[in-house]
Amino acid sequence: MGATIKHINIKGVEIPVIFEEQKSLPILNLQLVFQNSGYIQDKDKNGLVSLSSKLLNEGTKELGATKFAEQLDENAITINTSNGFETLVIELSSLKEESKKAINLLNDLLKSPNFREDTLNKLKTIQIGGLKRKENDFDYIAQNQLKSILFKNTPLENPAAGSVDSISKIKLKDIETFINQTLCLNNLIIVAGGDFNLSEFESLIKPILDNLKVGEKAQAQEIIFSSKKDEKTLIKETEQAYIYFGSSFNINSKDEENYKAKVASFILGGSGFGSRLMEEIRVKRGLAYSAYGSISINKSHTYFNGYLQTKNESADEAQKLVSQIVADFVEKGVTKEELEAAKNFLTGSEPLRSETLAQRLNRAFTLYYRGLEPDYSKKELEKIQNLELDDLNKYIKSHNEINNLTFSIVRK
Repeated sequence: MGATIKHINIKGVEIPVIFEEQKSLPILNLQLVFQNSGYIQDKDKNGLVSLSSKLLNEGTKELGATKFAEQLDENAITINTSNGFETLVIELSSLKEESKKAINLLNDLLKSPNFREDTLNKLKTIQIGGLKRKENDFDYIAQNQLKSILFKNTPLENPAAGSVDSISKIKLKDIETFINQTLCLNNLIIVAGGDFNLSEFESLIKPILDNLKVGEKAQAQEIIFSSKKDEKTLIKETEQAYIYFGSSFNINSKDEENYKAKVASFILGGSGFGSRLMEEIRVKRGLAYSAYGSISINKSHTYFNGYLQTKNESADEAQKLVSQIVADFVEKGVTKEELEAAKNFLTGSEPLRSETLAQRLNRAFTLYYRGLEPDYSKKELEKIQNLELDDLNKYIKSHNEINNLTFSIVRK
């Protein structure tokens, strides 16, 4: 059975529930997904959401991190909070026999997070220490430098983890305000599965939903940007050059032709060996150990991005080659052989992407979140299988904006 989408009405709010019953294992998997609540909400406090999600991993105010963790361990329960750009997610897993205990512990956490100054100070020390260690992580530096150029004046220009300066300025009150505003029914999507029917699951989770306030829905934001041919080079004492690149790709997450972008992305740089970038840069010229590029499709933004590492003395050649490969790709498109290889891989590997409960739930959530039909993946595969070479090449040619590559380089 696949996941189904239902709604639970709590306090007048229709909560979407993406649910799959699975009797083969006596478990509960639960995700509370708070939409439009990732680091897109940092505003002028860079790193706020990252710190807030980490604080939710520090137990309750009454028990503290250690005693709360002991209760989880004693009952084989895991509760973990994380965030991306668009969402904040609280994930719970347990055996079925401990599910009520797990829900009670999660409810305690939501009612009374560990809002203590000493907890925040510990987290800030850890976060700042991690950021200082990354000062010599040239991949991290090059990637963040690219984002600062490509997404200038948008919430994406700043690193998710913040900076040493921004983290040091965040107050406990900032985190309390964010969590109290964010963890509400109006922002919530529930993703769950396990050895329960839907009615049993609704009864199990009801205490959590009853204790969440209605709140105000965080508004979705569309990140609008337009790349241009640009580059920024940072000089560091490094043995090799780190080259990151990106550009606009003007589609949205509900575009009916996104399957063409998926195939194009696979051929250009997403398939590893066999992709244009890997073949031209590594196989034919030996300029890099690996070279990747892909089209990233998100609800708030879509763009093309990639990276490679090469010798310092080969950096200029590699950079020019990336631009040439992308330009040739747009102008001439793909070959019949490349299209057939992409079709075979994308359709042949499909069963591997839906083997586990977690994979199926994640796919169902992604489709729902992007506003797509539950059977979209099946229809997408059919479209890919029937895709004609001329249609794909016309599509690629229509996205000339991918040529406006912005480069971020760290080199000696």
